[in-house]
Amino acid sequence: MSGQSFSKLSVDKIKLGIRFSAPVFFDDGINMFLAEGKTVKPYHLNSIIRWKITYLLTYGHVIHDTPSFIGAHIPELENVEELEELN
Repeated sequence: MSGQSFSKLSVDKIKLGIRFSAPVFFDDGINMFLAEGKTVKPYHLNSIIRWKITYLLTYGHVIHDTPSFIGAHIPELENVEELEELN
């Protein structure tokens, strides 16, 4: 983390399911709010509200997932031995 400078994140930018490329810290810059690559869960959002946090700090950025078909599950197809004749 040395040599990195923090960006200030307004808590209204923290949405359910987003991820960051680096850890996200509370406003003290020491205590971690969210680990790198982990998704924001409902309990994270509840903590922000309960503790009246107005901003968080990170030296990363939001990871924007792009849909990919690589590794997607494709159901296996049955082998067709013969075709039935239609009447």
